Amino acid sequence: MTTGLSSYRCHLCKHILFLINQVVQFNISLQQKPLLLIHSGRLCLVLSVLVIGHGCNNDEGQAQTNAVVEALEETGPKTDGGTINYNLADIDLSSWKVTLPIPRADGRPLEVEPPEILDYATNSTLAPFMYNDSTDGSIVFYTYPEATTKNSSYSRTELREQMVPGSNHTNWTFKQGGYIRGTLSVPEISTDSDGNPHRAMVMQIHGRLTDEQRDLIGEDDNNAPPVLKIYWQFGKVYVRTKQLKDINASYEDMLSTTAWTDDSGTYFSREVGTEKFTLEVVANESGMTITMDDEETLVYDGIHMEKWGVFENYFKAGNYLVTRDEGAYARVKYYELEISHD
Repeated sequence: MTTGLSSYRCHLCKHILFLINQVVQFNISLQQKPLLLIHSGRLCLVLSVLVIGHGCNNDEGQAQTNAVVEALEETGPKTDGGTINYNLADIDLSSWKVTLPIPRADGRPLEVEPPEILDYATNSTLAPFMYNDSTDGSIVFYTYPEATTKNSSYSRTELREQMVPGSNHTNWTFKQGGYIRGTLSVPEISTDSDGNPHRAMVMQIHGRLTDEQRDLIGEDDNNAPPVLKIYWQFGKVYVRTKQLKDINASYEDMLSTTAWTDDSGTYFSREVGTEKFTLEVVANESGMTITMDDEETLVYDGIHMEKWGVFENYFKAGNYLVTRDEGAYARVKYYELEISHD
């Protein structure tokens, strides 16, 4: 008898069972990781696991293990005349690092930069949080509440643009221009105590202070606010941008995070639910345009966008889960992702 993923307490178990589209009605824990084997022209997915049913005897535990292996063999990529039908996402990761919800020794979130991120499919640290779903050609970003960055209360499995791979110090301004386009979905997200789905931020343009600006206002890091936050929220796509509280603020005052506030926010009209959608963002001296599915466009221009020109920026994409609820989790899939600059 099967049951939903919500019946499992272990995040890693949820992760593995989601991959193979098979759930078993036991509270289980995972002690090894999946291994992908290609042998004699056939693709065979084998999950090398020891499944321990809490309160179960050895025979029941073995039965669970057998069910998992059989499901992998049935649902993995198939062969056609010796050709492996294995779909991969169309994403170049050479200009991205990823932040994970697990902590380093100092308690800060673990990050993986280029070139290590390029081997995410075989990286044992990344595997539970960033992995291929070859059934639909996506990269899955999985996260849950744990480690957070210095300026946030929430956890993430999220890409951060690095124009120079391995460095955060080269970024772009609106005058230089930035473009990002991604096709994504949110196939699974937990609910709160009232049964409402949690929300996840799936794309951002984040501001950054130069070293000179940081020193001018006496900050101890280069953090600036995000000018664009795009959420999956209640099954729809929700956009928020920043506005300057005092449009007559001095240059120095504008550099402070507290000088800016969120606008009232706007929903795109389409309800996406768990389905795919495409986002395209263009930022330049005139402001920003955000287009969904090549059909509906939001335009942001005027004094607030003009004033934002004082900051450097970088793109972010992935799964930023906006909750600290116990047991919360989300999966965001990216099928395509590209960035460019004028």
